[in-house]
Amino acid sequence: MGWLRDWKRKRVLEKHRIDDALWRRAQKHLPFLRGLSADEERRLKDFAVLFLAEKQLTPVHGLSLSEDDRVEIALQACLPVLELGLDWYDGWVGIVVHPSDFHVQRKETGEDGVVHEWNDELAGESWPGGPVVLSWEALDDSGSVAEGGANIVIHEFAHKLDMMAGEADGVPPLPTREAREHWIKVFDAEFDRFCKSVDAGQDTFLDPYAAEHEAEFFAVASEAFFESPNALRGDYPRLYELFTGFYKQDPARRLSS
Repeated sequence: MGWLRDWKRKRVLEKHRIDDALWRRAQKHLPFLRGLSADEERRLKDFAVLFLAEKQLTPVHGLSLSEDDRVEIALQACLPVLELGLDWYDGWVGIVVHPSDFHVQRKETGEDGVVHEWNDELAGESWPGGPVVLSWEALDDSGSVAEGGANIVIHEFAHKLDMMAGEADGVPPLPTREAREHWIKVFDAEFDRFCKSVDAGQDTFLDPYAAEHEAEFFAVASEAFFESPNALRGDYPRLYELFTGFYKQDPARRLSS
């Protein structure tokens, strides 16, 4: 049914577009969108239009989203798949936006059989085959990774890409067995090096939260890859090389041009 999807997408793009004024406002708020070639810019805008047509953004608890809010969420979500294709986000529809950080009830059974329950306060979460949940308040941090902030949209959509290969473990779908083995070797070494820095109390460019799990390291490093690529390349050059191969983009070159 690929022809039907292509036809529907063509119709959507014939009727809708991101106008120049809205794009300039997005660039001002999201400076990492600058440096795109004319072709990259056109494709990113088209992806964002299609994303908004195919996904369901649902604000909750009285929150309302402006057109700028919706477009900026879509642009950030689509940037990681600019060269991979929008089909990488197939299999789910919903994006829920809370006014602020939200609480999730957790339950885990320990090795001793004791059940532990607690509340997590989150700015974002992703479920395999399910929705992405975002905090609108946290969206204001977009563009501030270099100053210690976070990009919750890129973070959660990196998790979505990671989950395409099964459980989120920091290893996204890769084209060959050899590519997967190389990824694991390099990624695990960089993750271990990062965790040792955190354990030693050293200042780290990446958010220490990335030491929680390989999946979080992948998501946090993806934020930096798109927002502060020169810093990531300087501190973790082998990781940066992995990411340029997977995402098929070189943001450091793009943002310095």
